[in-house]
Amino acid sequence: MEAGVKLLDRLTPAQREQLARLLPRLLPFADAASADLPLPRLLRLSLFQVSVGLAMALMVGTLNRVMIVELHMAAWLVALMVALPILAAPFRAFVGFRSDTHASAIGWRRVPYVWMGTLLQFGGLAIMPFALLVLTGDGQLGMAWAGQLAAGLAFLLVGAGLQTTQTTGLALATDLASEDSRPRVVALMYVMLLLGMVGGGTLCSALLADFSDKRLVQVVQGAALLSLLLNLVAVWRQEARNPARRRSKAEPVPAFGPMWRGFIAQKQARRFLWTVALGTMAFNMQDIVLEPYGGEILQLSVGATSALTALMAAGALLAFALSARLLGRGGDPFRVAAAGLLLGLPAFAAVVFAAPLDSALLFRAGVTLIGFGSGLFAVGTLTAAMSLDRPEHVGLALGAWGAVQATALGASVAAGGAVRDLVSNLATQGLLGPALATPVTGYSFVYHLEIYLLFAALVAIGPLVRSTRRPVRPAATPFGLADLPG
Repeated sequence: MEAGVKLLDRLTPAQREQLARLLPRLLPFADAASADLPLPRLLRLSLFQVSVGLAMALMVGTLNRVMIVELHMAAWLVALMVALPILAAPFRAFVGFRSDTHASAIGWRRVPYVWMGTLLQFGGLAIMPFALLVLTGDGQLGMAWAGQLAAGLAFLLVGAGLQTTQTTGLALATDLASEDSRPRVVALMYVMLLLGMVGGGTLCSALLADFSDKRLVQVVQGAALLSLLLNLVAVWRQEARNPARRRSKAEPVPAFGPMWRGFIAQKQARRFLWTVALGTMAFNMQDIVLEPYGGEILQLSVGATSALTALMAAGALLAFALSARLLGRGGDPFRVAAAGLLLGLPAFAAVVFAAPLDSALLFRAGVTLIGFGSGLFAVGTLTAAMSLDRPEHVGLALGAWGAVQATALGASVAAGGAVRDLVSNLATQGLLGPALATPVTGYSFVYHLEIYLLFAALVAIGPLVRSTRRPVRPAATPFGLADLPG
């Protein structure tokens, strides 16, 4: 530290000025900050996305495997448990609306709901390992139904908690970010979510490598405590108290129904939500069949198929950088989302043709491009949601976007697995003709269905694409995430 200070003292004023211009280039999120939302505060706020990513990775990835392999639970029961959080997704619009209209005694709107979601998430993770152990028979005491009820409650609590936290956390970020920096804030939030999923999943898997019942309890409850601390740090002194938001108990709470009808009556709202649903289904239906396709059809090793997630994540990261750059320079978020849909067409085509060509390289290229296209689509639609409604009702718009996206995601993943099994059984029994009597038919059908969904999403988003653009930013804007090469 002292050596660094001495080195700075030896620099000339011109060298110090040059260093001051260079440092922002080394910080990829520097341009997401603004005068009202400096970089340290923004990075601290984004920690709520890390906690959401950690919970998602724990439920969908680590616990999914642990419940089937180590705890010997039935696959259908595991799938049902993992799908339970989706039941909370449709309520995101209501949660966002309540955070818009909430008037706490000290004048907060978003923070009470972020904290409420945090407590739900913490409670679900705290009881989850014990519920799973009871469900498998250890300590059951002759009450099998108790384990099923407790496990279902645990997954539902975590799902409701992360849905509430993410909706109101994004609304708080929208409140604090300036309009010009909002696209880059969106990209940062997605990057932090991805880091939470990858880092949290990797850490939990490593800690559970030497599995035992005691270790399961320690890891899952440790994740619960970490989520609580991350969200506490994230919202600490972020939202200013506004006495004007206080409301007496005698004053009626605004009704959700009229506000929702006003929101959905907007010219673009209904079509926008259909676009989100169709695009999300198109990009995520293959999630459940991606690695089996690589292993069964292309004969890739377990390590090679596990690396596919990293390739998709790398494509998504590049998309976050490029979309932030385009949107920060005045680009239309609907155009960015449409570009992601268009890139999905050759991406899925590459995956389909990888089987007849027996090309693992083409398969990997297609997977990377799927991640890139879905990243553009996600950032574009979320940015559009942030500007779809009036600023005082941004929570409702974000909640509607999140509800549609999460519901479509869960439905598409479940449909992907069911469609693959159904078509594969029909094909292998010869009911679809001798030309299709191969294992690849079921997988190919899923990917072709996703291509059709992409075309449907393009039809939906077409009228939303604006012909005019916002003014281009001055060239003197500091370099950061938005200026990374695409």
